[in-house]
Amino acid sequence: MPLAQAWSVALVGLEGHLVEIEADIAQGLPKTTLIGLPDTSLSEARDRVRAAVVNSGERFPDRKVTIGLSPATLPKTGSHYDVAIACALLAAAGVVEGDRLRQAAMIGELGLDGRVREVRGALAMTLAAARSGFDRIVVPELNAGEARLVPGIAVYGVRSLRQVLAILRGVEIPDEDPPRAEPRLLSESLTRVPEVDLDDVLGQHEGRRAIEAAAAGGHHLYLHGPPGSGKTMLAERLAGLMPDLSTDDSLEVSAVHSLAGLLTGDAELVVRPPFIAPHHTASLSSLVGGGSGMPRPGAISCAHRGILFIDDSTNCLYILTISDVRNTYRDVFTISSHCPLCTPKQRPLRPE
Repeated sequence: MPLAQAWSVALVGLEGHLVEIEADIAQGLPKTTLIGLPDTSLSEARDRVRAAVVNSGERFPDRKVTIGLSPATLPKTGSHYDVAIACALLAAAGVVEGDRLRQAAMIGELGLDGRVREVRGALAMTLAAARSGFDRIVVPELNAGEARLVPGIAVYGVRSLRQVLAILRGVEIPDEDPPRAEPRLLSESLTRVPEVDLDDVLGQHEGRRAIEAAAAGGHHLYLHGPPGSGKTMLAERLAGLMPDLSTDDSLEVSAVHSLAGLLTGDAELVVRPPFIAPHHTASLSSLVGGGSGMPRPGAISCAHRGILFIDDSTNCLYILTISDVRNTYRDVFTISSHCPLCTPKQRPLRPE
């Protein structure tokens, strides 16, 4: 079979797009060509896939190989296409059955020894595959926990390319050494949800009323006062007044945290509104996020559907302007253009 297809998912922000991966093997000098607007990390998949196939005990075709990623007009970034590329290539070579391959979406990065490494954004990719009609998806084992949060789709967590091929062939899955999770540099402020209650606060009647009104109406809140007056104490108790997230909102927030790399292998759905408290010296990049290729969400995005608590806000506002927030997330998140800390005439200037 000189031509075979497989499916993977491309992420544009948090929106997933199905990508059809075609592998064609033709007569000619041995050469592997990758087309479809790949970035640098994806272009290097040719060498990763070749080494992974050979080290998995399979034979890499010694003919002219063309791998196309469609739609061709959509830029492809990241290394999570490796597994789908390898399987499409082996299906074109007749090693696995092409019909079984087209029934599942695949994501995962390949190591040179054939191991399947974890990737960011697995939850958002699984959501896109499920909404596109797929009933099964192959993901790295370390991403299987978050992928199983999506209802209506069977998730196969794999450790190596050999296990993927065994699933496609319908034979017994070989045992592999458990994968080693990559270290996650998680800030305590991005994962901490205060386990406190407003009943702990004595007095502060005006502050309590403001907290309750903000939680009930979803309003911005500005607390001003001298050090030690209870501003942080009141703000940390705002999360306890907010109701649980709906199912759709939980999946949406969990997808943001997946893209930020905050979900672990035993991930659970984020059912409580997140409470994000960046340090008052946080940089613009850590607040707004961004980056080339697959952007990483910042603190503002991680607080989606929840609370963004900026302590000592005057320091942050020197580096963060409303235009930064609006221009970065105008198509993804709803951010108020009115800041309770300053009107357009009172907006603090950047330090000279």
